[in-house]
Amino acid sequence: MRTASRFIIVLIFLGVVLGGIFGYKFYQFGQMEKQLSQPQPPAKISVTQASEESWQPAIKAVGSIEAINGIEVANEVPGVVETINFESGDTVSKGDVLIRLDAAIDEAALRTRRAEAQLAAQEFKRVSDLLPRRAVSQSQYDEAKANYDAARARVNEAEAQLNKKVIRAPFDGTLGIRMVDQGEYIATGTPIVEINMLNPIYVDYTLSEKSLPEVENGYPVSVTVAAVPEHTFNGEVSAINTSVNPESRTVRIRATLDNQDNLLRPGMFATIQTGQPRENTVVTVPRTAISYNTYGDFVFLVAENDNGEQIVKRQTITTGEVRDGRAEVTSGLKAGDTIVAKGLLRLRAGQRVEILDESGQEASE
Repeated sequence: MRTASRFIIVLIFLGVVLGGIFGYKFYQFGQMEKQLSQPQPPAKISVTQASEESWQPAIKAVGSIEAINGIEVANEVPGVVETINFESGDTVSKGDVLIRLDAAIDEAALRTRRAEAQLAAQEFKRVSDLLPRRAVSQSQYDEAKANYDAARARVNEAEAQLNKKVIRAPFDGTLGIRMVDQGEYIATGTPIVEINMLNPIYVDYTLSEKSLPEVENGYPVSVTVAAVPEHTFNGEVSAINTSVNPESRTVRIRATLDNQDNLLRPGMFATIQTGQPRENTVVTVPRTAISYNTYGDFVFLVAENDNGEQIVKRQTITTGEVRDGRAEVTSGLKAGDTIVAKGLLRLRAGQRVEILDESGQEASE
């Protein structure tokens, strides 16, 4: 009997607790419905208008910056570095001496060859003077002349060998980092320093074969690189490859750019816009006014409801190119449409809004 009474008391207690919980939750739901039934204050927004602009059509691509002339300077003959006449990063002219190799043996060999050539020249002169008097035979004359010519050739060979001990700049350019040290023995073909001609400079890129009819020599190009994103480099198409790659169906294009400040360096990744000599009228909006979504881009269009109140409507659009912070809208908007300029995440379709003026105050009626 006592057990049954205790069980009944526990059930009553649980009923009171659960009833209190359900009652409190019911009260909360009631308050939420009451709040939701009350009209929400309008969101304050800044607006902008879709506008028409004249844009020059352009084909976008990516490529690499290439030097007009760029090599690693190397030696043709082995030797010990005797002097170094440059510092890393120097600007040099064609023919400037970069390094000299120890040339004592080659200089001695040249002196020997010159002495042999002098002796051969004297012998040839003597035989030449005797030939008219029939004191020597024609074969002796021919032999003396051949010896003299061979001696002169050996002198030229020794001079050329000696000149190879002096490494010079092959063209005007800017040097990279020095890769040899004074007194170091370097074998044939050892890289000494990189040299690049930086102004003007090339940008190489590829376009699809279907774009080939839209590109010609002389067409303008604009290039941007990650190193200086705020700067646009201008140039023009200077060469179009004569064949299409059969594997990728692309054609290689080369443009020449002005690089007076040496901001562009070979190997940089570049984004290229190749323009055409015509202009199209397009509808554009600020890029910040667009919500880019996996299921489609959209903007919030400002409209009026049946009560004459200003609301926002979600408008799906199709976008094209982006230039200087403005995006092309190919469908979904027309020039003059008023849209929300920014802050799209805090808005929902059908929400009432109040438009702020440029100073941030509510726009007057």
